[in-house]
Amino acid sequence: MIDTTTFWTVTLLMAIGTFLIRFSFLGILGGRELPAWLMLHLKYVAVAVFPALITPMVIWPDATGGAIDPARLIAAAAAFLIGWRFSVYGAIFAGMGTLYLMQFVLGAF
Repeated sequence: MIDTTTFWTVTLLMAIGTFLIRFSFLGILGGRELPAWLMLHLKYVAVAVFPALITPMVIWPDATGGAIDPARLIAAAAAFLIGWRFSVYGAIFAGMGTLYLMQFVLGAF
């Protein structure tokens, strides 16, 4: 177990570090126009981060002890297809709804 002093030291250092990272964009560049090439690259950040957060939870879910779960794979496919065709919000709701539906249907048998 970590002692209290180490915990609060690490917490404060991480808070300062994340503040400085955000301030570098918001505080220093907040009132300026960013170059077009940078804006183009920043548009792809969400597209890269969202799948990077979701993929490990779909392929190796902790809820199943790391075993592949068909309900999660079907929900991921539904979210991908709806997101590709319609919108991000549609993908989130379709994936969530499909996951709950598949857990209910597959859990009933």
